[in-house]
Amino acid sequence: MKDTIADYDGIKMGDTALYTKTITDEDVRIFAELSGDHNPLHVDDEFATSTKFGKRIAHGALSNAVISTVLGMKLPGPGGIYASQEVKYRKPVYLGDTLTAKAEVVEKFTKKEGKVRFVRIRTDVFNQHDELVTEGEAVMTFL
Repeated sequence: MKDTIADYDGIKMGDTALYTKTITDEDVRIFAELSGDHNPLHVDDEFATSTKFGKRIAHGALSNAVISTVLGMKLPGPGGIYASQEVKYRKPVYLGDTLTAKAEVVEKFTKKEGKVRFVRIRTDVFNQHDELVTEGEAVMTFL
């Protein structure tokens, strides 16, 4: 884990970082409690088996959470602040799936005469079968 404050000048185009997490029943239940989203597709096995998914799926926001971790802890890391995040959910995430968030720097830019610095980062999440489940783009600024 990175323990230094994000360094804009040290970030290069094409820099990448990864974070991997297996999504558990406990993760889904904790997220349901935290968010208040108790959609039975996420928390009720019997209901979920009657859907097109055939079993429970994780909340889409759990994909966002693994993106947040790779950005907040690795690239750019501590001191990086979300300015925006766009996501598209491409495939369902099932309990037991192992997700890997990949962050890749695609642009660096400044505003306000160089005083406010940003990086645009491609944010993709893949499951254990290397299938793209979530794709997106984040803009990060710095402390």
